[in-house]
Amino acid sequence: MLHPVSLSSSDAERTIEFEFVRATENAALNSLAWLGRGEKELADQAACDAIYGVFDLVDMCGEVVIGEGIKDNAPGIFLGEHLGTWKTGSPSFDFALDPIDGTSNIANGLPNSISVIAASQTHADQTRSMQHLPAFYSTKLAYGPDVVRAMQSGMEALTLDAPLEHTLALVAKALGKRVPELVVMTMNRPRHAEIIATVRRAGAALRLISDGDITAAVSPSLADSGVDLYYGIGGSPEGILTAAALKAMGGGMLLKMWPKDAAEAESVAAEVGQAALDRVYQVDDLVAGDSAVFCATGISDSPLLPGVKVTGKKATTTSILMRAKSRTVRYIRAVHDLEHKTIHLRSAHGDRKL
Repeated sequence: MLHPVSLSSSDAERTIEFEFVRATENAALNSLAWLGRGEKELADQAACDAIYGVFDLVDMCGEVVIGEGIKDNAPGIFLGEHLGTWKTGSPSFDFALDPIDGTSNIANGLPNSISVIAASQTHADQTRSMQHLPAFYSTKLAYGPDVVRAMQSGMEALTLDAPLEHTLALVAKALGKRVPELVVMTMNRPRHAEIIATVRRAGAALRLISDGDITAAVSPSLADSGVDLYYGIGGSPEGILTAAALKAMGGGMLLKMWPKDAAEAESVAAEVGQAALDRVYQVDDLVAGDSAVFCATGISDSPLLPGVKVTGKKATTTSILMRAKSRTVRYIRAVHDLEHKTIHLRSAHGDRKL
């Protein structure tokens, strides 16, 4: 029987990061049975159940400030939910999470699905550390640490207003490449038709994905991903998760809310004001302060992480764990003996064998 994990406020972030790994690993393992079965909501439900199960045993006061399930009414862990035991004196965290980023991919047996969680420790004198974006979608331009350093050294800053051809030229300059040597990633969506056409006209290489833009937006900050730039319109909650990862890696992102129609634009402006709707956010605007922990486990293969591999009675998971304070990026490979492995599920009110 597993027992609650207690966290002192002084070492809470350092300790809780490994509970993140346990949560995303269990989510990946519990949802794997739904890979390719055409049931994305059941896969998502299995991942949520496993994440709840881990954090139900952790003495912390976690609040979901960026939740899943808002834009498509899918099963999810929602805005405002509490994670942890909420015992008096436990450390407090803001959470952003997506139990499965790439639910369509897992349902169709395709690559590029991960389970992902981010959190930032909060204190009594601090308001929310993660920015709430009420629009369902946002435009995102994500780039790596070399581009950030080039801009800090005086290179013209990237903007969302500039023509994409100009942006590609600046990124190429920062990376010491020619534009035809750049690799740009975006989602294969009708709304990206002009982006796709522009990249092709410019001569850069294009890598299209069907779903899962957290992995895509993080990729330019990974030295071995082969991706130089991400540009596209994707989920706003995923933008906050991406910002937490980039904060830990030194990468950058420009994000602006993208209402899908006039009615949503009016609704968002009424909620947060026209200035916020028109604002271009950067990483530190999206995740404030110096506390940010990001963890993801691969479910199916992606540029970020290998998926779960099952061989006989053993399952191998690969996770990435990042912490902004130390700029440490850990890759964690775990081998699970399925004859003995149990995971704690909220639905079961206890441990269940896989």
